[in-house]
Amino acid sequence: MIVLLNKPYGVLCQFTDRLGRPTLAAHVREPGVYAAGRLDADSEGLLLLTDDGALAHRLTDPRHKQARTYVVQVEGEPSPSQIDALRRGVALNDGPTRPARVHRIGPPGWIWPRTPPVRARKTVPDGWLELAITEGRNRQVRRMTAAVGLPTLRLVRTRIGPYALDGLAPGQSRRIDEPGMPVRRGHPAS
Repeated sequence: MIVLLNKPYGVLCQFTDRLGRPTLAAHVREPGVYAAGRLDADSEGLLLLTDDGALAHRLTDPRHKQARTYVVQVEGEPSPSQIDALRRGVALNDGPTRPARVHRIGPPGWIWPRTPPVRARKTVPDGWLELAITEGRNRQVRRMTAAVGLPTLRLVRTRIGPYALDGLAPGQSRRIDEPGMPVRRGHPAS
């Protein structure tokens, strides 16, 4: 079984928290599933949960090169040289990244408002990128954009391998029993 979840901003990728912070428990009702990968609390979008350990391994192990695609709002207007640097791979403190698939996009018309809103600075423009990577290092996309001079303001994962967000609202989930086979529509966040 696989559960696709649009993880809201501020939610931890775990089911309990001793400090009382928001967790997956408020959004996932399926018993016995666990997250296949992670999204930081300040990142949003597609999170896969499964009860299948082999599937989780295939989706998260970098050797399987499952692309993860993100829509990224960055501070500054991305230049061709910054985009080229991301495409070649970026040197981070834990080693160089694999090349990314990246292109500049306009503000996505489908994206939901975030609470709290992303900070806006009148003197500094922002831009949007669609970026796909095949690794899953800690805060990798944020570190990559910062390394080329484009700090991330908002990060929304839209796809993991063959699985896509496909219109799920923040807090909604959808269960599928086999890849590509929807079982039922998820529930909205309460």
